Amino acid sequence: MEFTKKFLRAKSPCADGFRWFVRNVEDGSGYQEALDTLVSAGRVEDACWLLTQFGPTNEVLSVDSLDAEAIVFAGTLEVRGGIDVDTVVQAGRSIRAGGGIRAGQAIVAGEDIRVAGNIHSQGKLQAGGDVRADWGMDVQELILCGGDMRAAWDLICHGKLSLTGSAFVGQDLIVHGGLECGKSLNVGGAIVGADSIRVGQGILAGGAIRSGMHLEAGWGIKSGESIHAEGSIKAGESLSAGDEIRAGAGYGVYAGLSVQVDSWDSSAAVNAQRKPEGLMSGCWAGARVL
Repeated sequence: MEFTKKFLRAKSPCADGFRWFVRNVEDGSGYQEALDTLVSAGRVEDACWLLTQFGPTNEVLSVDSLDAEAIVFAGTLEVRGGIDVDTVVQAGRSIRAGGGIRAGQAIVAGEDIRVAGNIHSQGKLQAGGDVRADWGMDVQELILCGGDMRAAWDLICHGKLSLTGSAFVGQDLIVHGGLECGKSLNVGGAIVGADSIRVGQGILAGGAIRSGMHLEAGWGIKSGESIHAEGSIKAGESLSAGDEIRAGAGYGVYAGLSVQVDSWDSSAAVNAQRKPEGLMSGCWAGARVL
């Protein structure tokens, strides 16, 4: 793909960006060459905008390690070691690293992100496909994932976490904003959400589940310890806790919302150390048999 002034103007760039581009990028320059020129000049936001407008390529950049101010690459970025950038690492397709990734502002991929170490972003983490870290994840702002998300250790998100697929976390999942998961949520340790937790399918946690507002799952919810919410607790099928189940003051506990009442004894059982206050639906079954 070659860039000309006419070609760029068709995308309605901002006046300042267009003037700079005209003065500094020759007509007929290659797509990636234009991105590199913008990044080298410190115009990283303009490079990201350009990539968003013109989309990914099938190019692959393969290097041993990456340590830079920023990188915006239109294809797939493959790094045999780690990635360490001061601001943004963005790829039109996938990002793969044999070590970890650290970015001062954002980590963005049009497709998958897969790393053999930690993922650490001082800003957002965004992927059009799956995100996988063989260690843990620590993201200071929001996480947006268009596929499944896997972290072998803790996953900590200081903003909102939203994913289309399922999440698998080996240790604790801690989210300081809302948590929205399109499919299932499977966590080896505790699940802690400062706002509402909404999951399209089931929730399984080895430790406690804590929600700062509502807790909702389309299927069942099972916790190795307690289940607490400051708002309501709603499960499409069963509710099971190793300790207590407690909703917020004035809110109810609901099980079996997605099954017929005649099936509550088998598909909407509620297990806990004692019967939850405000149990509005489901079949109370007593303490869980280990």
